[in-house]
Amino acid sequence: MAIRVGDSVEICCNEDGFLGSYYEAKIIAKRGKNKFLVEYKTLLKEDNEKELLKEVVEASTVRPLPLQINVSEFHVLEKVDAFDNDGWWVGRISGRAGYKYYVYFESSGDEFLYPFGSLRIHQEYENGQWIPANKRADT
Repeated sequence: MAIRVGDSVEICCNEDGFLGSYYEAKIIAKRGKNKFLVEYKTLLKEDNEKELLKEVVEASTVRPLPLQINVSEFHVLEKVDAFDNDGWWVGRISGRAGYKYYVYFESSGDEFLYPFGSLRIHQEYENGQWIPANKRADT
């Protein structure tokens, strides 16, 4: 799937402290052969916290928005994305407390409790297709 100006996408962040996180953005413009100017939907400028952050990103960090997969519950060790600090973070279900789930984040060693509505099935975008983590051979 070709990414076009106006598309809603997710940007994968590979910076220290943000590794494995995804942030929703909109493609504003193409910059050269392999870059895009994006405007984030949840991140604000540091110098003006009323204005959405815009930045140029590598095309390799851009992916379409994942498909919505409806589930009624999550299972221990299932790979999920948890919405926290304005983005989606990859982790694994490590326990349950009523309608909330503990998620363990391997990249930081942290574990936090999230309401069901702040979680989604983790998916990888490969060769133009979304693959749920529970369908991959290497997860």
